Amino acid sequence: MSGVIVAMRRTLLSCTSLARNGLVGLAASLASFAPAHAGDLPLLQAISPFFDFNRQEIAVLTTALALLGFSVVAAILLMRTRVRAARSEARLHSGIQDLQFQADRFRALLFAEPQILISWAAGDNRPQISGDTSLLMSQDYQQPSPLRILAFGTWLPPEPALQMDHAVDALREAGEGFLLNLTTSNGHSVEAMGRAIGGQAIVRIRELSGLRKELAETNLRLNALSEETEMLRGFAAAAPWPIWAKHAKGGLSYANAAYARATEATGAADAIDRNLELLDSGNRGEMDRALNDAAGFNARLPIVVGGERRIYDVHALNVRGGSVGIAIDASEATALSAALVRMAEAHRRTLDQLSSGVAVFDAQRRLAFYNDSYRRLWDLDRAFLDGNPDDSSVLDRLRAARKLPEQPDFRAWKAKLHEAYRAVEPAKDTWYLPDGRAVSVVTTPNPEGGVTYLFDDVTESLDLARRFDGLIRVQRETLDNLAEAVAVFGSNGRAQLFNPAFAKMWKLSPEALREQPHIETVEAWCKPLFDDANTWRTIREAVTAIENRVEVPLKLERKDGSVLDCMTMPLPDGATMLTFQDITDTENVERALRERNEALETADQMKVDFVHHVSYELRSPLTTIIGFAHFLSDPITGPLMPKQAEYLGYITASTNALLAIINNILDLATIDAGAMSLNLGSIDIRKTIEAAAEGIQDRLATDRIQLKVDVDPNIGSFVGDERRVVQVLYNLLANAVGFSPQDATIGLSAMRTEHSVIFTVTDSGPGIPPDVKDKVFDWFESHSHGSRHRGAGLGLSLVRSFVELHGGKVRVDSIVGKGTTVTCDFPIDQAAHRNAAE
Repeated sequence: MSGVIVAMRRTLLSCTSLARNGLVGLAASLASFAPAHAGDLPLLQAISPFFDFNRQEIAVLTTALALLGFSVVAAILLMRTRVRAARSEARLHSGIQDLQFQADRFRALLFAEPQILISWAAGDNRPQISGDTSLLMSQDYQQPSPLRILAFGTWLPPEPALQMDHAVDALREAGEGFLLNLTTSNGHSVEAMGRAIGGQAIVRIRELSGLRKELAETNLRLNALSEETEMLRGFAAAAPWPIWAKHAKGGLSYANAAYARATEATGAADAIDRNLELLDSGNRGEMDRALNDAAGFNARLPIVVGGERRIYDVHALNVRGGSVGIAIDASEATALSAALVRMAEAHRRTLDQLSSGVAVFDAQRRLAFYNDSYRRLWDLDRAFLDGNPDDSSVLDRLRAARKLPEQPDFRAWKAKLHEAYRAVEPAKDTWYLPDGRAVSVVTTPNPEGGVTYLFDDVTESLDLARRFDGLIRVQRETLDNLAEAVAVFGSNGRAQLFNPAFAKMWKLSPEALREQPHIETVEAWCKPLFDDANTWRTIREAVTAIENRVEVPLKLERKDGSVLDCMTMPLPDGATMLTFQDITDTENVERALRERNEALETADQMKVDFVHHVSYELRSPLTTIIGFAHFLSDPITGPLMPKQAEYLGYITASTNALLAIINNILDLATIDAGAMSLNLGSIDIRKTIEAAAEGIQDRLATDRIQLKVDVDPNIGSFVGDERRVVQVLYNLLANAVGFSPQDATIGLSAMRTEHSVIFTVTDSGPGIPPDVKDKVFDWFESHSHGSRHRGAGLGLSLVRSFVELHGGKVRVDSIVGKGTTVTCDFPIDQAAHRNAAE
């Protein structure tokens, strides 16, 4: 305050000095002004008629008047100045007192509550600190130093202290104000406010208490609420789901961009102005009713968006003055949920089809799933399983039914089994049940908790394993005792298995073979006995081949004179089995038999050639005899005596029989040579039978034998060589007549099937013994069996040859003492037979 008074006094003195200087200046101005303009002054001109003054006197008088006026003006100004100075001093004194009073009052108001003021003058780093500093310190620092106050970390936690440092630096450097609510290290809530005032940086720190604290907290909450509101508005605007708000009357008051797109509006404002609805009337009415009855509405509803029907989860909530809602696209979730349900059902169906029993227990050890194989394996009641029993209850029931392995300490056994609920890796065990079954049990801990049990009845598997082991031992013994040499080479070309015969046959060391040598090594060991490079290359390729693995038969003639029959057999596992059999004796016998067979074939061919040649040679003179016999029997040659006619009849009958035999021999020889060809054409079956029957009418009459023909009138025809078919039927009828007694009956029948025509000839003769039955179709085989039949034994041979040449079959059925039946089966379509034969 004293500084202010001194300043005011200095100002007053300055004003007085200025007033004096002004008066002096005014006087000088008048003095300089009077002489220059004395002649022009109107006053002097006015009084000049009354006073007779000369110019000099007038000048003196003017000067005197000017001095007088100046003195008067100066005196007046001086008096006014003094009066004003006195008044200013009084006002200044009063103002100083007022300022002092106001300063005291402001100071009292300023420090009426605990607070601290810290100020920095412009360009000055020394702060001025005033106020109650005790609020910042604990009891150990009741009177802190200014430096301790400015070290914010001494009375603030690290994070608020750093925030305060940054705010003060920004205030001093850039004049940026701040307002911070802080909590000191001793738990006080303080407000720190910084402002730039009058070129100074001022920081005020005061404690928040009472109403001010509540206002500050309210302000903070309002700020947080405002930030939260802005954040929510931004979220709602950017959210991909339609969000809306309605006022109490039901009109749309807010909509985001997604809502506008869903309702095909140009924007949110357009949707609000037009009051566009997202839901259809039915769903909207349901939502309004739900909001009237309750505080919220939740439903999964179909909504048409962009011309596509999609599923949305609609959530609406009553709020003060209206309601808000959101629609979340659940189409993919719905599809995934449906797919998950289908997948779960498919898994259930798949597990139900498994032969293995599956039981899944959840984290609470209760049965969550089982398949039908599990129920059937343990013969458990479905109602019991559907009640989701716990694991212990299931085991107790199985134990009560004596379906679990007998245990001396069942509780300890069960506890050990239940360790699977705390395990990480699956465990496997085999239970041997009292009923003789063996069950494989796999316990697998589930990631979400619980255990999955997998039960497999391995009784048959174990039995098969035991039998397999037995078979392996039997196989080993069998191989070891085989006369054939056997060796098995793996896909890598190394010997995996061999029998003693293999080592003995090739004079190899069993110990060396047990080292699994390669086929090339075995080849090198065997070359002293057999060194054919081509054969060994074939064996190597068969052992090491990957594709085109086939059996390869080989014959090896070794240097010691022995002959081996070799076979490479590819095995399913990629290995190859080599078998060697000593066929030296067999080869010698086969060679001898082959030579003998060749000799027999040569002799047989010579016989056929001889018969063929002789038949032709006999046919020529026989034809001459037959011709002359016919010539002699002709009446134009002259009459014959009865005896001559009788003898000529004998000659004719004998020559005809001999010609038939020769023709049959020639036919058989032609067929045997493969030179016989059929003259195919349509054969009328009834006419063919009549032609064959006509040829034996004289023999039927001589032996009083009746022929019974059984043919369907509509049997039709088939394709064949008519002459040869007639010859077949004639030979069969002649054979039947020859073996039938007098006054007997022979039968000839024909029937048609889909693919063939079947002729059957039946007689009631003595029949054919079993030891002769297989020879009746051979050449020159003729057996009378007590009958009147005499012949060359060529008839049935021709029958079989002609029928087989047509592609048919001949069958003989005979019972000794009851007769014989011969059946010939001719195919209907000879073209199909020829194609099949080709």
